[in-house]
Amino acid sequence: MSALATFLFKQGYTVAGSDLSANEQVSKLRDMGVDIAVGESVDEGRISHFDTVVYTDAIPFENKELTAAFALSKKVLSRMSLLRAVAGGFSLVLGVGGSHGKTTCTAMCAHVLKEAGAAFCMHVGGEDREMGNFYFSGNDYFLTEACEYKKNLLMCPFDVAVLLNVDKDHLECYRDEADLQNTFLQFCANAKTAIVNMDDGVACRAQNVPSQNAVTFSLYERGADYRAAYLRQDREKYSFTVFEYGVKTCRIHLKTVGRCNVYNALAAFALMRTLGFSVQEIKRGLESFVAVKRRFEEVGKYRGADVICDYAHHPREILSTVQTAARITKNKLYVVFQPHTYSRTKMLMGEFIDVLKQVEGLLIYRTFPARERYDAAGDGLTLANAVGNCLYAENLSALRAWLDRTVSDGDTVLFLGAGDVYYLAKFLTQKP
Repeated sequence: MSALATFLFKQGYTVAGSDLSANEQVSKLRDMGVDIAVGESVDEGRISHFDTVVYTDAIPFENKELTAAFALSKKVLSRMSLLRAVAGGFSLVLGVGGSHGKTTCTAMCAHVLKEAGAAFCMHVGGEDREMGNFYFSGNDYFLTEACEYKKNLLMCPFDVAVLLNVDKDHLECYRDEADLQNTFLQFCANAKTAIVNMDDGVACRAQNVPSQNAVTFSLYERGADYRAAYLRQDREKYSFTVFEYGVKTCRIHLKTVGRCNVYNALAAFALMRTLGFSVQEIKRGLESFVAVKRRFEEVGKYRGADVICDYAHHPREILSTVQTAARITKNKLYVVFQPHTYSRTKMLMGEFIDVLKQVEGLLIYRTFPARERYDAAGDGLTLANAVGNCLYAENLSALRAWLDRTVSDGDTVLFLGAGDVYYLAKFLTQKP
């Protein structure tokens, strides 16, 4: 939402908005001159001064401003409807979809486009450390994450669709897992060209869609159009050689941490080559990419321990991130995990338990509800009791007390989750 607000403001529109709480994005918009109201008691009378009201799917329909918009017969658009309208002003629309890695892969692609001097707009849900969540240099390419929540990724006509992977998530929005998988496959089928991961059991099926122009990437399948080989790592920062249709092209050295980013970079390589960019432009762009905020981000120290934050909020992401952290930790590793939404925790309870039981030195922090009402079945305390060998913290004081009696110099504390646990970590690492 903040990236779209930035785009419209810079296009000359009068823009205002509201949020439940002040945050980094609110501050950035206010600094630009955008009027952002904060809190639940905003004045719905503000709506009368605007022609169009845009809402995110996280907003309930009983929201005061949204109710006022309907009462005043204003034009009301969902976030995805606005995104579709904005994308229509560009020559090519590029969507990066998948259950994991969307933000990182999209940001990698943006670095290639910027390195190549292309005219493009980047729109992501996270924050690239250099470009933020929005970048604009012209109207040739519109590059965005394709979000699967409530099937949003089917609402935009993508010219090229990238499918990184498919996993069980957002099941509260789908009839079942098959419906989720078919939605991702339809995302690919709707595009003129699909870039698909052959190593993913679901994504690989997109290449079999009739009349689909599919480009494949893989770490293992020699028959893939783009393959990463000869992987090497130095403290979890990987390098690899790219083969294009069986021919060796170049070696990429990534600055970001984690083996999963080899897939993200390879997908970006395949997309950019499909668009006609040179190998050297792609290599320079990928190697200029440092990271996205909240993706294995080192935010400071607490009692001499390194504090790292990661957005991981799905069981598979948690396991991968903890394993990566364990391989580079000098002494003991401690993990603070904040569940994100009651529905996800409840629907994936078994998977969460299986993964978190493997984590030593674990504290589960209270659930971040996002758009949801309280549900004891998906509560953080319920999860902690089911996991067993861990502690639970309901507030910052309890979290700080646990850290004070637990961590010491040379340890690593990994804060995981898509909620406000990131800001708690940053607050705790501030120097007094």
